[in-house]
Amino acid sequence: MIDPRDALQATEVSLAYGRERIVHSASISLASGRVTALVGPNGSGKSTLLRGLTALHRPTEGSVVFADGTDASRLGERELARRIAMLAQSHPDPSGVSVREVVAYGRFAHRGRFRAADPHGDDAIDRAMAATGIADLATQPVSQLSGGQRQRVWLATCLAQQTGIVLLDEPTTYLDLRYQREILEIVRDLADAGVAVGIVLHDLEQAAEIADLVVLLVRGRVAATGSPEEVLTSERLSAAYEVPIDVDVDVDGLRIRPRRIRRQPVVSRAA
Repeated sequence: MIDPRDALQATEVSLAYGRERIVHSASISLASGRVTALVGPNGSGKSTLLRGLTALHRPTEGSVVFADGTDASRLGERELARRIAMLAQSHPDPSGVSVREVVAYGRFAHRGRFRAADPHGDDAIDRAMAATGIADLATQPVSQLSGGQRQRVWLATCLAQQTGIVLLDEPTTYLDLRYQREILEIVRDLADAGVAVGIVLHDLEQAAEIADLVVLLVRGRVAATGSPEEVLTSERLSAAYEVPIDVDVDVDGLRIRPRRIRRQPVVSRAA
């Protein structure tokens, strides 16, 4: 059962790398049972803001607070790992380690010190591997897998943590269409089970399909927050991406595409 305290609120958060501020006074909330999608152009601060929600990247201003009032910055790594799981864009490349062993990393916060017993660990690992379609790869070395297979292994590691908050940074990267669909279905299932999900997506149609709430970031600032229909409009997206973008609504949802580039006819020169 998901603990309702695991909802998270970031208020007026600013984040920087050295002296360069990347995110400016951003406020965002993650609610249990809701998918919140962060979208925006490259370099808009989406991944940085997501890391800021985990307290892995400490804000220079503002606060990140759980619903029970606990400041995320005051928690240690193990306590945070019991509350938040994050799938980052890049991962270590373990050599000689099997898929199951990597997924088992997600249980470290539940084992206590000195690798104490984890009575629910094996079941959590089995469920995570089944959900991501990698059960038949359990004994394979991770180093021998394709990029898409590795992505599913690391997602399974997040699921094995069994947290009330899951943060995903471009989880469909490296995946073909089939596995993109399956990952998005897993994300939706997590939210429907009561998990608070924050996800960075470049594919705006995927965001429109899966998200309950969309946060549009532009140059490190929150430009708009609301439902997909409210945020993913032609006017807002054209301004954010600085290209004309058309948005149509049909029975299958929003159709979002850059306006077609019209090529000039080639005029041949007379010999």
